[in-house]
Amino acid sequence: MVLLCPLELFIILLLLQVTAADSFSHEIENFSLRQAIIRKSIQWMDSYQSDSLQPLKRTKRTWVITSIDIQEEDKGPFPRYAGQLFNNRSHNTSLKYLISGPGVDEAPEVGLFSIEDDANGHVYVHRTIDRERTPTFQIRFDIENRKSGELLDRPIFFKIKVKDINDNAPEFSMEEYGTTVRENHSKDEPVIQVTALDKDEVGTVNSQVSYSISMQMPSPDGLTFHIDPTTGSVFLSGCLDYKTASSFNLLIKASDHGSPQLSSTATVAVAVEDANNHLPVFTSDNYHLQISAGEEHPAVLRLQVEDKDSPNTPAWRAKYKIVKGNEEEQFTMETDPATNEGILNVIKPLSYEGDPKMRLVISAANEEPFFWCKNGTVMISDLESTNTTVSIEVLQSQRAPRFHPPILIVQKEDSMKPGRIFRKYPATYPDDVPNKIKYELANDPDGWLRVDENSGVLTVAKEFDQESSFLNNSVYTIIVHATDHGKPPQTGTGTILLYLSDIDDHMPSLVAPALDVCDKTEGTPLVIEAKSALAHSHSGPFTFELAEDSEDVKCNWTLGRNFGQSVELLMLRSLPQGSYLVPIIIQDRQGFSRRQNQHIRLCFCADGHTCKYSPVLPAGVGLGSGAIVIILMAFLLLLVSSIMLCRCYWSGAKSKAIAPPQEGEQTLITYNEESRSAFSEAGLNITHSATPTPVSVEAGKEVIAENGCFSGYETSQARHLDCFIQTVGRALAQKVYYQSTLEDYGDMCEPCRYTEEGELEPSNSPCSISISSEDLPEDFLNTLGPMFCALEEICQK
Repeated sequence: MVLLCPLELFIILLLLQVTAADSFSHEIENFSLRQAIIRKSIQWMDSYQSDSLQPLKRTKRTWVITSIDIQEEDKGPFPRYAGQLFNNRSHNTSLKYLISGPGVDEAPEVGLFSIEDDANGHVYVHRTIDRERTPTFQIRFDIENRKSGELLDRPIFFKIKVKDINDNAPEFSMEEYGTTVRENHSKDEPVIQVTALDKDEVGTVNSQVSYSISMQMPSPDGLTFHIDPTTGSVFLSGCLDYKTASSFNLLIKASDHGSPQLSSTATVAVAVEDANNHLPVFTSDNYHLQISAGEEHPAVLRLQVEDKDSPNTPAWRAKYKIVKGNEEEQFTMETDPATNEGILNVIKPLSYEGDPKMRLVISAANEEPFFWCKNGTVMISDLESTNTTVSIEVLQSQRAPRFHPPILIVQKEDSMKPGRIFRKYPATYPDDVPNKIKYELANDPDGWLRVDENSGVLTVAKEFDQESSFLNNSVYTIIVHATDHGKPPQTGTGTILLYLSDIDDHMPSLVAPALDVCDKTEGTPLVIEAKSALAHSHSGPFTFELAEDSEDVKCNWTLGRNFGQSVELLMLRSLPQGSYLVPIIIQDRQGFSRRQNQHIRLCFCADGHTCKYSPVLPAGVGLGSGAIVIILMAFLLLLVSSIMLCRCYWSGAKSKAIAPPQEGEQTLITYNEESRSAFSEAGLNITHSATPTPVSVEAGKEVIAENGCFSGYETSQARHLDCFIQTVGRALAQKVYYQSTLEDYGDMCEPCRYTEEGELEPSNSPCSISISSEDLPEDFLNTLGPMFCALEEICQK
């Protein structure tokens, strides 16, 4: 035993005192919390103390209830005995049992339960119960003294549970299901999942559902669908084949495990989408080609493939690739989206000094990965392809004529009638050395075209027949030969592919098919711009050609410099204001050629930049219902013009001088306007634009009118004639425009009615132009402009 010295005992006591002080401080902090817990405990104990129940003292149960069994859909007879109540306080006392709550005097199912024998506590049921509607009832039972009505015991609440029977079949969420799967769908992935629910009691055999496939249509060999009996997921047992069956119909059955067993059905429609299980196969295993050295050859060869997959799908569209022989990158391959053909291009000139024989290996694959079925399992690979070879012999450069382009692609146009110019398809020499060339059609099996042997211009011989047996996928092939006169003669070949189907997506077109142009003088260039087709984003540069189908086009227009994406359009002479159609043929570097009309409207620009609106006859506008009225008005206008010329000539014969405004005799003409003139409504003032200001002149003196129609007395006859032609042309164009395009404004073409006051002097009207019919030139009618030419054509018809 170790004894401590007084100093050590003092230190220990000091430490104990500090520890006790610290603990005491924590006790003070938690004092209020401990007091609250104690108060709650006392209240809880008091709540359980009563006269009949003491703490920690067991009490004897007073209520006894036998099991109350209620079965769903019980058919009776009713009232049916369900169970009995008992309370041990009934000794030596006259008792009465009471029942209340849902199923008795409260919703749901009021009046379902009752106590028929209230002295013995017998519980009865009065009608059939639907468990799916109300599965349980919370009933209250009481006991009272029959004489005094005093409650003898606390109430008891009893939960009555309705026993379930299998009276509900499983129900699908949908009666008909539909889905689409790819042909290369894996059997490990579910095709679709169906769900059925049973309203019977959860967790019992009555609500447990199992799935099965009752029927499958069609049922090809080796392919069936199966379903997971628990989850309802439908799976494939093998590989799909789109060619064998493109759709399936399944009948799914859902059954419960109750007794008796109940079930229901639903249908599932499965559509199969074609996938790539067929490779593109070349129609030829080997191609032979001869190419001249030192030249580029676009579209030198077109390779065809056959694919059994659905056309125009990623499983059918082919991708071509040169896998061998193109180490110098002299060739390219591209796909024609319309025909699925592979196009071989020579983009770098070949050399004859090297190896004159070349061999290319070209492969074809689909845009979508290829798949095949192995033992019922789908195998996918994007490396599968087929190959073909192209044997090329490089020829020494010869001076044979060449067509530009070697393959010309044209789409049928509605205007291709017999006698119409089809295309200009000339051939040239490699070195542009002039030599006479003779053209002939080497292949035109149905005789659709004729060729001029000297110029190479192709014209339509007869209507194009869309039912012709010589069509291949709506394509008619024409081969043209160009032969020179050398010794020996050399022959070049050009191919024309005429599409009778719609290939607008591959054709170049004008950026702005309609242009408003300020009135310009001859020789002023207009820039016409072309754009690439949708299927070929970079098909330029373009070549442009003027389709000289009529004399008007030849005499009025020509093409200037070609800038690759645009071209200059030049006026060969000054044209009157109006609308013109200029047919232009656009061709891209891939050989696609298109004829398109360029609409040009020559108009007056007050500011020199912006066209002022003035109705003119659009080019190519057909005659409407008022064609006869137009013709009669045109003849009436010409008749009035002739009378005016005659009066002017008669005035000149009498040598009447034109009086100046300050000296001459003026007559003010006023009109009582009964109906507005079509000219005034359109904003056209003939008097302002055509009538010269009356001036007095002496013989040989210079005369200048306000509108600048003439500048000298000696030359006034010719200038008056030009001014008159322009004025009448504008008036006729305006009348034709309103009658052809604005049928609702027919009242504007009615004759104007005026009440004249005073005498109309010749000097104050257009009749002051002193021109006689004898002074008109012989070719007067040929110089009246496009409006009078259109009138002449109408009259001839």
